[in-house]
Amino acid sequence: MKTKKLSNGVEIPMAGYGVYQITDRDDCERCIRDAVSVGYRLFDTACVYGNEEAVGTALKDCGVSRNELFITSKVWTKDVGYDATRKALESSLEKLQTDYLDLYLIHEPMGDYYGSWRAMQEMYKEGMIRAIGVCNMWPDRMLDLILNADIKPHLHQIETHPFDQQHKANALLRHYQVAHEAWAPFAEGRENIFQNAVLVEIAHIHGKSVAQVILRWLLQRDIVSLSKSVRKERMQENIDIFDFELTDEEMLKIQLLDHDRPLILNNRDLEVVERISPKRM
Repeated sequence: MKTKKLSNGVEIPMAGYGVYQITDRDDCERCIRDAVSVGYRLFDTACVYGNEEAVGTALKDCGVSRNELFITSKVWTKDVGYDATRKALESSLEKLQTDYLDLYLIHEPMGDYYGSWRAMQEMYKEGMIRAIGVCNMWPDRMLDLILNADIKPHLHQIETHPFDQQHKANALLRHYQVAHEAWAPFAEGRENIFQNAVLVEIAHIHGKSVAQVILRWLLQRDIVSLSKSVRKERMQENIDIFDFELTDEEMLKIQLLDHDRPLILNNRDLEVVERISPKRM
């Protein structure tokens, strides 16, 4: 598995497995075991997903040593602020049955997330977290945090796929040496992404699937990807992206698919803000 070195020297696998919306405990444990068996070592969960306990149980008994795994979780909006974030991390560690997290993220930039960041900086120094970062920040808010934090984020996890390629955010992250991680690389199947003529043509040329082309495109942009499937054969397919390479022309063709707007989560939309604000939790 290819890895990327974060600004603090910690190495993160370039391809990871996400468990969003896998809410049944037995299903989640099975999926984690299958993902480990095909080669995944990066696992992404969150407090709000409601499956940290299942992830922890499956990883504890997976047969792979803890130091070979890279476990990520996130603090949700109801737990922003200094004290609440410390408690939230302790809860996540207990559920995940581990003494430390490899990466801990602020899930949404709402409420007192600067208080959360101060707590995370301390917990990072205490060794409870190996790297810290954020999710879903627009570039202006991201730059504000980078410029004002004692420890700048090591990673930013954002919606990134062929229809929302995040070029502006990516340029900012590269400039400040913050890793870019993509959630929903397949756009949750929207806009008929798996039938897109450009992607289908490129996949045919390489004898790969559209999903593999998308993940390879992210890899060649130096973006860590998080994919999800509940089917073992698809998990195997999604991690099998290291034996081919897209040409510059193919990369450009995919670049031209960009709509430059989110398809799944726009946390600048007032209804979205009202729904996930800490005051609503």
